[in-house]
Amino acid sequence: MLEKIRYGWTLGVLLINAITVCPVQRPDSTPRHRLLYLTQAAGFQHAALPLSEKVVRELGEASGAFAVTVTRDCSVLTAENLKQYDAVFFFTTGELPLSESQKAALLDFIRSGKGFIGVHSAADTLYGWPEYGEMLGGYFDGHPWRQEVVVRVEDRFHPATRHLPESFRITDEIYQFKNWSRDKVHVLLSLDVSSVDLTRPGVKRTDKDFALAWCRRYGRGRVFYTAFGDDPAVWQDERFRKLLLGGIRWALGQLPDTVK
Repeated sequence: MLEKIRYGWTLGVLLINAITVCPVQRPDSTPRHRLLYLTQAAGFQHAALPLSEKVVRELGEASGAFAVTVTRDCSVLTAENLKQYDAVFFFTTGELPLSESQKAALLDFIRSGKGFIGVHSAADTLYGWPEYGEMLGGYFDGHPWRQEVVVRVEDRFHPATRHLPESFRITDEIYQFKNWSRDKVHVLLSLDVSSVDLTRPGVKRTDKDFALAWCRRYGRGRVFYTAFGDDPAVWQDERFRKLLLGGIRWALGQLPDTVK
């Protein structure tokens, strides 16, 4: 009996030591990429900003695909600090106080093969810096509609939109854009104009082309943008969360690239 007790005690010690020395490895527990999320408002401050910060963190944690650093201070956009990130995400407004060296650092960061994600008013930002609008694909030019609209899914194979049907309804503030052409971007979502009043005051695009999400290459980098995100309810919509997650992961280079 004594020998059995000694044997059991020895075996227990060995097992404890084995667990201590050789912990269970969980390869997916540490995110592979880092995302910098900037929510600085130098213009209109959207009510959805705090919720958006929570949602982006949740997307990173739940997917295990990326870690998120949230800031409301664009002074972090320096060449040295950007070295620790794989993508930058803007939900911003107005003329952010960026120096010329910061502007160059951001564009060099993206061109070098990193990612950029913009949501909603990221297009209502930095009008005085045309290179930013060129990188993003266009600038905000008013929002004629705030209502339920029908959205057409133009690319059902892209990682950001493959969960969506051919069309769907959603309520949000609907942007139109200037300095924008579908020849320069890959359109993912667009407005079904039969669902809105095109004679409404403020409608400026005579071509009736209103993109609501697109992506593009910029140098060796990837740029993803969606005009949605004004209404806090949209940030709680599972369709939008999946759109955002797919767009972020595509911009990070984690998912296949079918965009030329």
